[in-house]
Amino acid sequence: MSQLLSRIEAIAGTANVLRGDALRRRNNGFWDPSSPQAQALVLPHSSAQLSAIMALCHAARQPVIVHGGLTGLTGAHTTTEQDIAVSLERMNAVIAFDGDGKTLTAEAGCTLQFIQEYAAQRDMLFALDIGARGSCTIGGNIATNAGGMEVIRYGMMREQVLGLEVVLADGTCLSSLNQMQKNNAGFDLKQLFIGSEGTLGIVTKAVLRLHPAPASSDSTLLACRTFSHTIALLNSARAALGATLTRFELMDGGYFRTQTAPGKHTAPMSRAHDWYVLMETNGSDPDVDRERLESWLGTLVEEAICEDAVIASNIRQRQNLWLIREAFDAVISEVPCFLYDVSLPIGAMEAYIEQLRQEMVSLWPRCLFYSMGHMGDGNLHFFVSPRQADDPKIMKDKADHLIYPPLQVLGGSVSAEHGIGIDKKPWLATSRSDAEIDVMRKLKALLDPHNILNPGRVVDI
Repeated sequence: MSQLLSRIEAIAGTANVLRGDALRRRNNGFWDPSSPQAQALVLPHSSAQLSAIMALCHAARQPVIVHGGLTGLTGAHTTTEQDIAVSLERMNAVIAFDGDGKTLTAEAGCTLQFIQEYAAQRDMLFALDIGARGSCTIGGNIATNAGGMEVIRYGMMREQVLGLEVVLADGTCLSSLNQMQKNNAGFDLKQLFIGSEGTLGIVTKAVLRLHPAPASSDSTLLACRTFSHTIALLNSARAALGATLTRFELMDGGYFRTQTAPGKHTAPMSRAHDWYVLMETNGSDPDVDRERLESWLGTLVEEAICEDAVIASNIRQRQNLWLIREAFDAVISEVPCFLYDVSLPIGAMEAYIEQLRQEMVSLWPRCLFYSMGHMGDGNLHFFVSPRQADDPKIMKDKADHLIYPPLQVLGGSVSAEHGIGIDKKPWLATSRSDAEIDVMRKLKALLDPHNILNPGRVVDI
């Protein structure tokens, strides 16, 4: 064992430095069941321990890869045999709760679902929700500036964070656990680390913004004949339902039919429509909110904006509706399946989707191409299964070259919410200018001059 690992063990404890068989029993997350390749996986119990560990690694020029819930899609948590991985899974406590100030202070290893449930037990809402809620961590959500299904109302993870504690590459502990919505005392340094994917520092604690729990919640599935009708539906919902509109999720007909095929999820309406929208409204008066929703739905039918609509009448029906959208095992059953996360102006979506569909089928005649995502905030996800016997890496590269270049012309982004990591780094210039990337490199060089913290992610120095 190296001298560095011996010194790390002296700080964290032998049981918290996993090597050999203990490391091989772990995996690389939901998308990759293989074992991590690393010198060791270190599990610190405190910011002080992590600070001391990073100081050692900084002095030794030792690369450190940060592991959150391992639910990412851009290869950011991938390790090599030369790396040391660090996971904050044992730093998973709520430190403080302020009902009057509507804040919660938690360690970065808490899962998103734990924070959601902790807030709900106190009649509060933590306004971030993604499908990986049971595995993803608050630190990872912050590092990637996670989005999810409620961005249309509450914004990205950035809007949920008031204060941060971060350990820098050299071990410096930068603690700014601000609890105020207004604090203009100098630079807002936390913004440097939100969305930086662990390349500038490791988030250890966060002050999170909470909201009062809604008194009403209604989920509605709607069917539309054309994509333009889904846009009209979104505009109408914003005008008629106002701030109660919390989710607006798009699914194409192929996605819906695959998800609701025999033996899969139950379809609450005809499976023959071309487009489906699953939306949710949350409000403060159950009777008034439901009446307004039903009245609006009646108007939609009269104006022929939607062809059918179903409102969940109880919690079980609501859960079943959202399983169609979230539990996408059916659409990834064809291997390989490539997942994409992009954003672009809503008005440009229809032509972009149709262009991709035609190009994919032209390239791979048996290809399965599904479109879905958080349409209300301009975020689309694609699932691409070429269904052709070829090298997956070659097919993935071909799909990348169809999906990403048009976004530059459209003013879109190659990453709406999942980050850049390793996989999307070659395409960063599609969405960021040379000047922006140069400033990113300068910030990285300033805060991590030895390039030890998540090296190779986002930008190189």
